Amino acid sequence: MAANPERVYAGVVPAILLAIPVLEVELHADGSIRKIDVLRRPGQAPETLQMAIDALHRAAPFGDVSRLPKPWKFSETFLFNDERRFKPRTLDF
Repeated sequence: MAANPERVYAGVVPAILLAIPVLEVELHADGSIRKIDVLRRPGQAPETLQMAIDALHRAAPFGDVSRLPKPWKFSETFLFNDERRFKPRTLDF
């Protein structure tokens, strides 16, 4: 969220979301992005998929992962509201 302050929202997730893209990110040992795979394309507002990918690139690198067991992958779900701002699902608590 810190890397994308003008594109995110905090607080309660709306009951109805505009779009929910889900991405799997594979990292290099230094935490830079190796590749991004789409696990779920949004049914509406397809532009939010690229917005989510761009947000990940702005947030990278994610720190040295070389001491962690492989594969260096994680998935993230982006919860987009009607204003096309997102909240990462991992931060919705």
